[in-house]
Amino acid sequence: RQCRGHEHRAEDGERMRKTIGAGSALALVLVAATAGAAPDKITIPGERVFPESVTSTSDGTLYVGSIVEGGIRRVAPGASEAEPWLAPGAHGTRSIFGVLADERTGTLWACSNDVTAIGIPSPGDAPGTTLKSFDLATGALKTSAPLPGDFPFCNDIAIAPDGRVYIADTLASRVLRLTPDGTKLEVWATDPQLTPEPNTGGADGLVFGKDGALYLTTFNKGELFRITVAPDGSAGAVTKLTPSRQLTLPDTLRLLEDGSLLLVEGGGTLDRVTVEGNEARIETLAQGLDGPVSMALVGDTAWVAEGQLGILFDPAMKDQKPKLPFQIVPVPLAGR
Repeated sequence: RQCRGHEHRAEDGERMRKTIGAGSALALVLVAATAGAAPDKITIPGERVFPESVTSTSDGTLYVGSIVEGGIRRVAPGASEAEPWLAPGAHGTRSIFGVLADERTGTLWACSNDVTAIGIPSPGDAPGTTLKSFDLATGALKTSAPLPGDFPFCNDIAIAPDGRVYIADTLASRVLRLTPDGTKLEVWATDPQLTPEPNTGGADGLVFGKDGALYLTTFNKGELFRITVAPDGSAGAVTKLTPSRQLTLPDTLRLLEDGSLLLVEGGGTLDRVTVEGNEARIETLAQGLDGPVSMALVGDTAWVAEGQLGILFDPAMKDQKPKLPFQIVPVPLAGR
């Protein structure tokens, strides 16, 4: 039994490595001209932060999680540096992946994962992987829900129009939905099309569109899906969309006011995605980003977190050191 456990952890670790880390070391290049000067970059103090996700509130506050150092940092509106908000390991957290602010309920949602199976330190000692919620005003823990299954991985979070919370379980490549009391996650959507290649991960970024459907990326296979929602709230048809060009490690999705989607690709780009039927038109807004992992919208600017995660998860980059400080860079969207 012990040997089987070690084998599973090794397989799980290899799957994590191939799922998450990839990035470009090129300089940031904006593809189209922008109006006005871009805001200054935001720095994240710490030599081993490795941010994985960033979210925002309507006043321009940003929240960003850390994989290696753990905890959550906050960036005050207009500030140029992140400051501690949730201490590493607090409330049973480990490595922080997806974060998402929900101002309607005054909640910050966060994915907590133990990644020590692949040799990456995770602060704290709480077992497993959980979806946690914190009070946006105080940082107090509100709820904690463990993911079901043998080897789950909480990666990203979406909130439906009715307020229900959904997450992408990347290793199992499925979508889970939180029960209304916030204590249990249940399987909402699975489909053979979402099944990843062996030792890789699938379901990653997700967001609800203006049409009420859930849009979902698969990381390693570079695919984009639409999952309709039935009148009773259950998952409907799962449709693979055809992008206008190949996607490279598609990650976080965010909804724009005009109904199009903002997408970050681990290959180094920020894109606008316009869905028409089963086609997805990809417009590159910025390229040369250094291992982008997520973005948050503040007015007409997308703040993109550069995670440099290849250093953690790509064996070919294991001897490299990150470029410091870690940063969140602006991509102006006005007029584009």
